[in-house]
Amino acid sequence: MERLLITGARVLAPDALSAPFAEILLEGDRIAAILPPGTAVEDAARHDAAGRLVMPGLVNGHTHGHGGLSKGMGDKWDLALLLTHAPWIGGHRGLEDKRLATALTAVEMLRKGCTAGYDLPFEFPGPTVEGLQVMAEAYEAVGLRAVLAPMVADLTFFQATPGLIGALPEEHRARAAGMSMARPDDILAAIHAAARSWRSTTVRLGVAPTIPLHCSDDFMTGCRDLAAEHGMPMQTHVAEARYQAGGGEIRYGSTLLAHMDGLGLVNERFSVAHGVWLTDVDLELLARRGAGLSHNPGSNMRLASGIAPARAAIRAGVTVGLGTDGSGSSDNQNMFEAMRLAAFASRLWENATEEDWLGTAETVRLATEGSARLLGLDAGVIAPGKLADLLFLDLAHINWAPFNNAANQLVFTEDGAALREVMVGGDWKLRDGRVLGVDEAKLARDAQEAADRLAGLNRGTRDWCEALAPHVACHCRALAGRFTGARRLLAE
Repeated sequence: MERLLITGARVLAPDALSAPFAEILLEGDRIAAILPPGTAVEDAARHDAAGRLVMPGLVNGHTHGHGGLSKGMGDKWDLALLLTHAPWIGGHRGLEDKRLATALTAVEMLRKGCTAGYDLPFEFPGPTVEGLQVMAEAYEAVGLRAVLAPMVADLTFFQATPGLIGALPEEHRARAAGMSMARPDDILAAIHAAARSWRSTTVRLGVAPTIPLHCSDDFMTGCRDLAAEHGMPMQTHVAEARYQAGGGEIRYGSTLLAHMDGLGLVNERFSVAHGVWLTDVDLELLARRGAGLSHNPGSNMRLASGIAPARAAIRAGVTVGLGTDGSGSSDNQNMFEAMRLAAFASRLWENATEEDWLGTAETVRLATEGSARLLGLDAGVIAPGKLADLLFLDLAHINWAPFNNAANQLVFTEDGAALREVMVGGDWKLRDGRVLGVDEAKLARDAQEAADRLAGLNRGTRDWCEALAPHVACHCRALAGRFTGARRLLAE
Protein backbone atom coordinates (compact mmCIF):
# COMPACT_ATOMS: atom_id res chain seq x y z
CA MET A 1 0.00 0.00 0.00
CA GLU A 2 1.41 3.40 -0.99
CA ARG A 3 2.26 5.72 1.88
CA LEU A 4 2.52 9.50 1.70
CA LEU A 5 3.61 11.86 4.46
CA ILE A 6 2.26 15.41 4.21
CA THR A 7 4.58 17.76 6.10
CA GLY A 8 4.86 21.42 7.07
CA ALA A 9 1.17 22.32 7.11
CA ARG A 10 -1.34 23.56 9.62
CA VAL A 11 -3.99 20.85 9.95
CA LEU A 12 -7.58 21.64 10.91
CA ALA A 13 -8.48 19.80 14.10
CA PRO A 14 -11.54 17.49 14.13
CA ASP A 15 -13.52 20.04 16.15
CA ALA A 16 -12.38 22.81 13.72
CA LEU A 17 -11.48 24.99 16.70
CA SER A 18 -7.75 25.02 15.99
CA ALA A 19 -5.23 24.29 13.25
CA PRO A 20 -1.91 23.27 14.78
CA PHE A 21 1.15 22.28 12.79
CA ALA A 22 1.05 18.53 12.21
CA GLU A 23 1.97 15.85 9.71
CA ILE A 24 -0.53 13.57 8.00
CA LEU A 25 0.38 10.02 7.05
CA LEU A 26 -1.72 8.54 4.28
CA GLU A 27 -1.90 4.85 3.43
CA GLY A 28 -3.75 4.19 0.21
CA ASP A 29 -7.00 6.15 0.17
CA ARG A 30 -7.18 6.74 3.94
CA ILE A 31 -5.55 8.72 6.70
CA ALA A 32 -3.30 6.45 8.76
CA ALA A 33 -2.07 8.86 11.43
CA ILE A 34 -1.76 12.47 12.54
CA LEU A 35 1.80 12.99 13.79
CA PRO A 36 3.80 15.72 15.54
CA PRO A 37 6.03 17.77 13.22
CA GLY A 38 9.35 16.09 12.51
CA THR A 39 8.22 12.53 13.24
CA ALA A 40 10.42 10.02 11.44
CA VAL A 41 8.43 7.82 9.06
CA GLU A 42 10.02 5.11 6.98
CA ASP A 43 8.95 3.91 3.55
CA ALA A 44 6.76 6.92 2.82
CA ALA A 45 6.97 9.46 0.04
CA ARG A 46 6.85 13.06 1.24
CA HIS A 47 4.84 16.08 0.15
CA ASP A 48 5.96 19.45 1.49
CA ALA A 49 2.82 21.46 2.31
CA ALA A 50 4.55 24.32 4.08
CA GLY A 51 2.44 27.47 3.99
CA ARG A 52 -0.78 25.49 3.61
CA LEU A 53 -3.83 24.93 5.77
CA VAL A 54 -5.08 21.38 5.25
CA MET A 55 -8.76 20.79 5.93
CA PRO A 56 -11.27 18.05 5.09
CA GLY A 57 -12.89 18.29 1.69
CA LEU A 58 -16.20 20.13 1.68
CA VAL A 59 -19.20 17.92 0.91
CA ASN A 60 -22.14 19.38 -0.98
CA GLY A 61 -25.24 18.03 0.71
CA HIS A 62 -27.61 18.95 -2.13
CA THR A 63 -27.10 19.92 -5.76
CA HIS A 64 -28.37 19.20 -9.27
CA GLY A 65 -25.77 18.25 -11.85
CA HIS A 66 -28.07 19.10 -14.74
CA GLY A 67 -27.90 22.72 -13.57
CA GLY A 68 -24.39 23.05 -14.96
CA LEU A 69 -25.85 24.40 -18.20
CA SER A 70 -28.39 26.63 -16.42
CA LYS A 71 -26.36 29.35 -14.73
CA GLY A 72 -27.93 32.81 -14.79
CA MET A 73 -31.25 31.77 -16.32
CA GLY A 74 -33.47 33.97 -14.20
CA ASP A 75 -33.57 36.96 -11.89
CA LYS A 76 -36.67 37.74 -9.83
CA TRP A 77 -37.89 34.15 -9.60
CA ASP A 78 -39.21 32.32 -6.59
CA LEU A 79 -39.40 28.53 -6.64
CA ALA A 80 -42.79 28.42 -8.35
CA LEU A 81 -41.50 30.63 -11.17
CA LEU A 82 -38.35 28.53 -11.49
CA LEU A 83 -40.51 25.41 -11.91
CA THR A 84 -42.71 27.25 -14.40
CA HIS A 85 -39.66 27.95 -16.55
CA ALA A 86 -38.15 24.48 -16.16
CA PRO A 87 -39.51 23.14 -19.50
CA TRP A 88 -37.36 25.54 -21.53
CA ILE A 89 -34.40 25.64 -19.14
CA GLY A 90 -33.89 21.88 -19.44
CA GLY A 91 -35.60 21.09 -22.71
CA HIS A 92 -34.19 19.14 -25.69
CA ARG A 93 -31.17 17.78 -23.87
CA GLY A 94 -29.44 14.79 -25.38
CA LEU A 95 -27.09 12.31 -23.78
CA GLU A 96 -23.95 14.38 -24.32
CA ASP A 97 -25.69 17.48 -22.94
CA LYS A 98 -26.32 15.52 -19.75
CA ARG A 99 -22.70 14.47 -19.53
CA LEU A 100 -21.57 18.03 -20.20
CA ALA A 101 -23.84 19.62 -17.59
CA THR A 102 -22.66 17.16 -14.95
CA ALA A 103 -19.01 17.72 -15.83
CA LEU A 104 -19.45 21.49 -15.50
CA THR A 105 -21.02 21.03 -12.06
CA ALA A 106 -18.32 18.60 -10.93
CA VAL A 107 -15.44 20.82 -12.10
CA GLU A 108 -16.90 23.86 -10.36
CA MET A 109 -17.39 21.90 -7.14
CA LEU A 110 -13.80 20.66 -7.28
CA ARG A 111 -12.39 24.11 -7.96
CA LYS A 112 -14.34 25.49 -5.00
CA GLY A 113 -13.29 22.85 -2.53
CA CYS A 114 -15.81 20.03 -2.80
CA THR A 115 -14.66 16.44 -2.80
CA ALA A 116 -18.17 14.94 -2.90
CA GLY A 117 -21.75 15.93 -3.65
CA TYR A 118 -25.33 14.67 -3.33
CA ASP A 119 -26.60 15.16 -6.89
CA LEU A 120 -30.29 14.99 -7.83
CA PRO A 121 -30.15 15.00 -11.66
CA PHE A 122 -33.24 15.33 -13.83
CA GLU A 123 -34.05 13.72 -17.16
CA PHE A 124 -37.33 14.42 -18.95
CA PRO A 125 -39.70 12.60 -19.08
CA GLY A 126 -37.85 10.11 -16.85
CA PRO A 127 -34.44 8.68 -15.98
CA THR A 128 -32.53 6.44 -18.34
CA VAL A 129 -29.81 3.90 -17.67
CA GLU A 130 -27.63 5.56 -20.31
CA GLY A 131 -28.16 9.02 -18.83
CA LEU A 132 -27.25 7.93 -15.33
CA GLN A 133 -24.17 6.15 -16.62
CA VAL A 134 -22.80 9.19 -18.47
CA MET A 135 -23.42 11.38 -15.43
CA ALA A 136 -21.49 8.94 -13.25
CA GLU A 137 -18.70 8.89 -15.84
CA ALA A 138 -18.50 12.69 -15.67
CA TYR A 139 -17.96 12.57 -11.91
CA GLU A 140 -15.39 9.81 -12.29
CA ALA A 141 -13.46 11.80 -14.91
CA VAL A 142 -13.26 14.85 -12.65
CA GLY A 143 -12.49 12.68 -9.63
CA LEU A 144 -15.30 13.56 -7.23
CA ARG A 145 -17.33 11.20 -5.11
CA ALA A 146 -21.10 11.50 -5.49
CA VAL A 147 -24.48 10.14 -4.65
CA LEU A 148 -26.41 10.25 -7.92
CA ALA A 149 -30.10 10.16 -7.02
CA PRO A 150 -32.32 10.72 -10.08
CA MET A 151 -35.00 13.30 -9.40
CA VAL A 152 -38.26 11.58 -10.37
CA ALA A 153 -42.01 12.27 -10.34
CA ASP A 154 -45.15 10.98 -11.98
CA LEU A 155 -46.93 14.37 -11.91
CA THR A 156 -45.83 17.62 -13.50
CA PHE A 157 -45.59 20.91 -11.61
CA PHE A 158 -48.91 22.01 -13.17
CA GLN A 159 -50.66 18.78 -12.20
CA ALA A 160 -49.10 18.70 -8.74
CA THR A 161 -49.95 22.19 -7.50
CA PRO A 162 -53.54 22.24 -6.22
CA GLY A 163 -55.80 24.43 -8.37
CA LEU A 164 -53.03 25.71 -10.64
CA ILE A 165 -54.30 24.52 -14.03
CA GLY A 166 -57.72 26.01 -13.35
CA ALA A 167 -56.10 29.31 -12.40
CA LEU A 168 -54.37 29.67 -15.79
CA PRO A 169 -55.94 31.59 -18.69
CA GLU A 170 -58.21 29.27 -20.63
CA GLU A 171 -56.01 29.30 -23.74
CA HIS A 172 -53.13 27.76 -21.78
CA ARG A 173 -54.95 25.13 -19.72
CA ALA A 174 -55.01 22.32 -22.26
CA ARG A 175 -51.28 22.53 -22.92
CA ALA A 176 -50.46 22.63 -19.21
CA ALA A 177 -52.80 19.71 -18.48
CA GLY A 178 -51.41 17.72 -21.41
CA MET A 179 -47.81 17.73 -20.21
CA SER A 180 -46.82 14.42 -18.64
CA MET A 181 -43.97 12.55 -17.06
CA ALA A 182 -42.98 9.01 -18.01
CA ARG A 183 -45.14 6.13 -16.76
CA PRO A 184 -44.42 5.38 -13.10
CA ASP A 185 -43.55 1.75 -13.79
CA ASP A 186 -41.11 2.81 -16.52
CA ILE A 187 -39.39 5.29 -14.19
CA LEU A 188 -38.92 2.72 -11.46
CA ALA A 189 -37.84 0.04 -13.96
CA ALA A 190 -35.12 2.32 -15.33
CA ILE A 191 -33.65 2.89 -11.86
CA HIS A 192 -33.90 -0.82 -11.07
CA ALA A 193 -31.99 -1.58 -14.27
CA ALA A 194 -29.34 1.01 -13.48
CA ALA A 195 -28.91 -0.38 -9.96
CA ARG A 196 -28.49 -3.94 -11.21
CA SER A 197 -25.76 -2.90 -13.68
CA TRP A 198 -24.04 -0.24 -11.52
CA ARG A 199 -20.26 -0.57 -11.47
CA SER A 200 -18.90 2.69 -10.09
CA THR A 201 -17.04 2.54 -6.78
CA THR A 202 -16.98 6.32 -6.22
CA VAL A 203 -20.47 7.26 -7.42
CA ARG A 204 -23.34 5.69 -5.51
CA LEU A 205 -26.83 5.40 -6.97
CA GLY A 206 -29.77 6.77 -4.99
CA VAL A 207 -33.36 7.84 -5.66
CA ALA A 208 -35.12 11.17 -5.21
CA PRO A 209 -38.93 11.40 -5.44
CA THR A 210 -38.54 15.05 -6.21
CA ILE A 211 -41.31 16.82 -4.27
CA PRO A 212 -44.09 14.98 -2.39
CA LEU A 213 -46.86 16.85 -4.22
CA HIS A 214 -45.32 15.82 -7.55
CA CYS A 215 -45.60 12.13 -6.68
CA SER A 216 -48.68 9.98 -6.28
CA ASP A 217 -48.74 7.83 -3.15
CA ASP A 218 -48.30 4.67 -5.22
CA PHE A 219 -45.24 6.18 -6.87
CA MET A 220 -43.71 7.23 -3.55
CA THR A 221 -44.17 3.74 -2.13
CA GLY A 222 -42.56 2.38 -5.29
CA CYS A 223 -39.55 4.60 -4.63
CA ARG A 224 -39.55 3.40 -1.01
CA ASP A 225 -39.44 -0.24 -2.07
CA LEU A 226 -36.78 0.46 -4.71
CA ALA A 227 -34.54 2.15 -2.14
CA ALA A 228 -35.04 -0.69 0.35
CA GLU A 229 -34.27 -3.39 -2.22
CA HIS A 230 -30.99 -1.81 -3.30
CA GLY A 231 -29.99 -0.11 -0.02
CA MET A 232 -30.17 3.29 -1.70
CA PRO A 233 -30.09 6.70 -0.02
CA MET A 234 -33.12 8.88 -0.70
CA GLN A 235 -33.40 12.66 -0.72
CA THR A 236 -36.51 14.73 -1.36
CA HIS A 237 -37.36 18.42 -1.55
CA VAL A 238 -39.70 18.79 1.41
CA ALA A 239 -41.39 22.05 2.43
CA GLU A 240 -38.92 24.11 0.42
CA ALA A 241 -41.44 26.83 -0.35
CA ARG A 242 -44.41 27.98 1.64
CA TYR A 243 -46.87 27.34 -1.20
CA GLN A 244 -45.84 23.66 -1.11
CA ALA A 245 -46.55 23.45 2.61
CA GLY A 246 -49.95 25.00 1.94
CA GLY A 247 -50.59 22.54 -0.88
CA GLY A 248 -49.71 19.67 1.44
CA GLU A 249 -52.39 20.70 3.92
CA ILE A 250 -54.95 20.81 1.11
CA ARG A 251 -54.00 17.45 -0.40
CA TYR A 252 -53.00 15.44 2.65
CA GLY A 253 -54.48 17.23 5.63
CA SER A 254 -51.05 17.04 7.25
CA THR A 255 -47.53 18.28 6.75
CA LEU A 256 -45.67 16.98 3.74
CA LEU A 257 -43.16 15.13 5.91
CA ALA A 258 -45.84 13.51 8.05
CA HIS A 259 -47.51 12.18 4.91
CA MET A 260 -44.25 10.73 3.61
CA ASP A 261 -43.60 9.16 6.97
CA GLY A 262 -47.03 7.57 6.89
CA LEU A 263 -45.99 5.93 3.62
CA GLY A 264 -42.81 4.60 5.20
CA LEU A 265 -40.26 6.75 3.37
CA VAL A 266 -38.63 8.50 6.33
CA ASN A 267 -35.77 6.43 7.77
CA GLU A 268 -32.01 6.51 8.38
CA ARG A 269 -31.30 6.57 4.62
CA PHE A 270 -33.62 9.54 4.05
CA SER A 271 -32.77 13.23 3.99
CA VAL A 272 -34.76 16.38 3.38
CA ALA A 273 -33.44 19.02 1.00
CA HIS A 274 -34.24 22.59 2.10
CA GLY A 275 -36.91 21.96 4.75
CA VAL A 276 -37.57 25.68 5.16
CA TRP A 277 -41.17 25.20 6.28
CA LEU A 278 -40.72 22.11 8.44
CA THR A 279 -42.57 22.38 11.74
CA ASP A 280 -41.12 21.56 15.14
CA VAL A 281 -43.06 18.28 15.05
CA ASP A 282 -41.49 17.52 11.65
CA LEU A 283 -38.01 18.06 13.09
CA GLU A 284 -38.72 15.71 15.98
CA LEU A 285 -39.92 13.14 13.45
CA LEU A 286 -36.72 13.43 11.40
CA ALA A 287 -34.61 12.95 14.51
CA ARG A 288 -36.65 9.99 15.70
CA ARG A 289 -36.25 8.25 12.35
CA GLY A 290 -32.50 8.97 12.12
CA ALA A 291 -33.02 11.06 8.98
CA GLY A 292 -31.13 14.18 7.84
CA LEU A 293 -31.49 17.69 6.46
CA SER A 294 -29.47 19.56 3.85
CA HIS A 295 -29.59 23.28 4.64
CA ASN A 296 -29.16 25.28 1.41
CA PRO A 297 -29.21 28.95 2.43
CA GLY A 298 -28.04 30.48 -0.86
CA SER A 299 -30.81 28.90 -2.90
CA ASN A 300 -33.42 29.61 -0.24
CA MET A 301 -32.51 33.31 -0.30
CA ARG A 302 -32.22 33.43 -4.08
CA LEU A 303 -35.72 31.94 -4.50
CA ALA A 304 -37.27 33.88 -1.57
CA SER A 305 -38.17 30.63 0.17
CA GLY A 306 -37.14 31.73 3.65
CA ILE A 307 -34.58 30.52 6.16
CA ALA A 308 -34.45 26.86 7.17
CA PRO A 309 -34.57 26.12 10.93
CA ALA A 310 -31.04 24.77 11.10
CA ARG A 311 -30.52 25.48 14.81
CA ALA A 312 -33.86 23.94 15.75
CA ALA A 313 -33.02 20.88 13.66
CA ILE A 314 -29.64 20.46 15.38
CA ARG A 315 -31.24 20.81 18.80
CA ALA A 316 -33.83 18.20 17.86
CA GLY A 317 -31.04 15.75 17.00
CA VAL A 318 -31.31 15.83 13.21
CA THR A 319 -28.19 15.19 11.13
CA VAL A 320 -27.66 18.52 9.34
CA GLY A 321 -25.40 19.20 6.37
CA LEU A 322 -24.99 22.13 4.00
CA GLY A 323 -25.54 22.36 0.25
CA THR A 324 -25.51 24.82 -2.61
CA ASP A 325 -28.49 23.52 -4.61
CA GLY A 326 -28.10 23.39 -8.40
CA SER A 327 -26.65 26.12 -10.59
CA GLY A 328 -30.10 26.74 -12.04
CA SER A 329 -31.36 27.89 -8.64
CA SER A 330 -28.30 29.24 -6.83
CA ASP A 331 -25.99 29.80 -9.82
CA ASN A 332 -22.80 28.54 -8.23
CA GLN A 333 -21.36 25.52 -6.46
CA ASN A 334 -19.37 27.40 -3.84
CA MET A 335 -19.57 25.65 -0.50
CA PHE A 336 -17.41 28.33 1.10
CA GLU A 337 -20.22 30.75 0.24
CA ALA A 338 -22.78 28.26 1.60
CA MET A 339 -20.95 28.24 4.94
CA ARG A 340 -20.84 32.03 5.08
CA LEU A 341 -24.53 32.37 4.24
CA ALA A 342 -25.55 29.67 6.71
CA ALA A 343 -23.72 31.45 9.51
CA PHE A 344 -25.19 34.82 8.54
CA ALA A 345 -28.74 33.50 8.08
CA SER A 346 -28.74 32.04 11.58
CA ARG A 347 -28.42 35.58 12.93
CA LEU A 348 -31.59 36.81 11.23
CA TRP A 349 -34.11 34.91 13.33
CA GLU A 350 -36.38 37.12 15.37
CA ASN A 351 -35.35 37.20 19.04
CA ALA A 352 -32.33 34.96 18.35
CA THR A 353 -29.39 35.24 20.74
CA GLU A 354 -25.78 34.20 20.31
CA GLU A 355 -26.72 30.71 21.51
CA ASP A 356 -29.02 30.36 18.50
CA TRP A 357 -26.44 31.43 15.93
CA LEU A 358 -24.26 28.99 14.02
CA GLY A 359 -20.67 29.43 15.14
CA THR A 360 -17.91 29.20 12.59
CA ALA A 361 -16.36 25.93 13.78
CA GLU A 362 -19.82 24.38 13.94
CA THR A 363 -20.59 25.62 10.43
CA VAL A 364 -17.38 24.07 9.07
CA ARG A 365 -18.37 20.76 10.65
CA LEU A 366 -21.82 20.96 9.02
CA ALA A 367 -20.22 21.46 5.59
CA THR A 368 -17.79 18.59 6.06
CA GLU A 369 -18.74 15.88 8.54
CA GLY A 370 -22.47 16.72 8.54
CA SER A 371 -22.88 16.59 4.78
CA ALA A 372 -20.66 13.48 4.58
CA ARG A 373 -23.11 11.70 6.87
CA LEU A 374 -25.97 12.58 4.50
CA LEU A 375 -24.04 10.85 1.69
CA GLY A 376 -23.04 7.89 3.85
CA LEU A 377 -19.33 8.77 3.51
CA ASP A 378 -16.66 7.96 6.06
CA ALA A 379 -15.13 11.39 5.52
CA GLY A 380 -15.38 15.02 6.60
CA VAL A 381 -12.76 15.01 9.35
CA ILE A 382 -8.98 14.63 9.42
CA ALA A 383 -8.53 11.63 11.68
CA PRO A 384 -7.04 8.13 11.44
CA GLY A 385 -9.16 5.76 9.39
CA LYS A 386 -11.05 8.47 7.52
CA LEU A 387 -10.96 8.88 3.75
CA ALA A 388 -8.08 11.06 2.56
CA ASP A 389 -10.26 13.73 0.95
CA LEU A 390 -8.29 16.90 1.63
CA LEU A 391 -8.06 20.56 0.67
CA PHE A 392 -4.87 22.63 0.70
CA LEU A 393 -5.33 26.39 1.19
CA ASP A 394 -2.55 28.93 0.59
CA LEU A 395 -1.93 30.86 3.81
CA ALA A 396 -0.01 33.50 1.85
CA HIS A 397 -3.23 34.43 0.00
CA ILE A 398 -4.83 37.76 0.93
CA ASN A 399 -7.76 35.87 2.50
CA TRP A 400 -5.37 34.57 5.16
CA ALA A 401 -3.08 37.57 5.66
CA PRO A 402 -2.79 37.61 8.57
CA PHE A 403 -3.69 34.18 9.94
CA ASN A 404 -5.77 34.76 13.07
CA ASN A 405 -8.34 32.00 13.45
CA ALA A 406 -8.86 29.06 11.09
CA ALA A 407 -12.61 28.52 11.53
CA ASN A 408 -13.49 32.21 11.51
CA GLN A 409 -11.51 32.80 8.33
CA LEU A 410 -12.80 29.67 6.59
CA VAL A 411 -16.36 30.89 7.06
CA PHE A 412 -16.03 34.68 7.01
CA THR A 413 -13.13 35.41 4.64
CA GLU A 414 -12.45 32.38 2.42
CA ASP A 415 -14.29 32.21 -0.93
CA GLY A 416 -12.32 29.44 -2.61
CA ALA A 417 -9.69 31.77 -4.05
CA ALA A 418 -6.94 30.47 -1.76
CA LEU A 419 -7.52 26.83 -2.72
CA ARG A 420 -4.43 25.37 -4.39
CA GLU A 421 -4.67 21.58 -4.26
CA VAL A 422 -7.41 18.99 -3.77
CA MET A 423 -6.91 15.33 -2.96
CA VAL A 424 -9.64 12.67 -3.13
CA GLY A 425 -8.85 9.27 -1.71
CA GLY A 426 -5.18 10.12 -1.53
CA ASP A 427 -4.99 11.05 -5.23
CA TRP A 428 -4.44 14.57 -6.53
CA LYS A 429 -7.44 15.91 -8.45
CA LEU A 430 -6.52 19.62 -8.48
CA ARG A 431 -2.85 20.58 -8.57
CA ASP A 432 -0.89 23.62 -9.70
CA GLY A 433 -4.18 25.30 -10.52
CA ARG A 434 -5.23 22.54 -12.94
CA VAL A 435 -8.09 20.06 -12.81
CA LEU A 436 -6.20 16.92 -13.72
CA GLY A 437 -9.00 14.86 -15.26
CA VAL A 438 -10.64 17.33 -17.66
CA ASP A 439 -9.69 19.68 -20.51
CA GLU A 440 -11.37 22.80 -19.12
CA ALA A 441 -10.86 24.90 -22.24
CA LYS A 442 -12.72 22.31 -24.32
CA LEU A 443 -15.36 22.02 -21.61
CA ALA A 444 -16.01 25.77 -21.83
CA ARG A 445 -16.24 25.69 -25.63
CA ASP A 446 -18.62 22.74 -25.55
CA ALA A 447 -20.74 24.46 -22.92
CA GLN A 448 -21.19 27.60 -25.00
CA GLU A 449 -22.04 25.62 -28.13
CA ALA A 450 -24.62 23.60 -26.20
CA ALA A 451 -26.14 26.69 -24.59
CA ASP A 452 -26.52 28.45 -27.94
CA ARG A 453 -28.05 25.38 -29.59
CA LEU A 454 -30.47 24.68 -26.74
CA ALA A 455 -31.56 28.33 -26.58
CA GLY A 456 -32.71 28.10 -30.17
CA LEU A 457 -34.50 24.80 -29.70
CA ASN A 458 -36.33 26.02 -26.59
CA ARG A 459 -37.30 29.52 -27.76
CA GLY A 460 -40.98 28.73 -28.34
CA THR A 461 -41.35 26.94 -25.02
CA ARG A 462 -39.70 29.87 -23.27
CA ASP A 463 -42.26 32.29 -24.74
CA TRP A 464 -45.11 30.08 -23.48
CA CYS A 465 -43.62 29.80 -19.98
CA GLU A 466 -43.15 33.55 -19.77
CA ALA A 467 -46.82 34.05 -20.64
CA LEU A 468 -47.82 31.73 -17.77
CA ALA A 469 -45.48 33.15 -15.15
CA PRO A 470 -47.63 36.01 -13.76
CA HIS A 471 -50.61 33.70 -13.31
CA VAL A 472 -48.51 31.03 -11.58
CA ALA A 473 -47.00 33.61 -9.25
CA CYS A 474 -50.42 34.96 -8.25
CA HIS A 475 -51.86 31.50 -7.58
CA CYS A 476 -48.90 30.14 -5.62
CA ARG A 477 -48.64 33.22 -3.43
CA ALA A 478 -52.28 32.82 -2.48
CA LEU A 479 -51.65 29.14 -1.78
CA ALA A 480 -48.69 30.03 0.42
CA GLY A 481 -50.87 32.26 2.59
CA ARG A 482 -52.92 29.25 3.65
CA PHE A 483 -49.99 27.73 5.55
CA THR A 484 -49.56 29.04 9.09
CA GLY A 485 -47.78 26.10 10.72
CA ALA A 486 -44.39 27.80 10.83
CA ARG A 487 -42.84 31.27 10.61
CA ARG A 488 -39.68 31.78 8.60
CA LEU A 489 -39.46 35.36 7.31
CA LEU A 490 -38.89 38.38 9.53
CA ALA A 491 -41.37 40.47 7.54
CA GLU A 492 -44.32 38.34 8.63
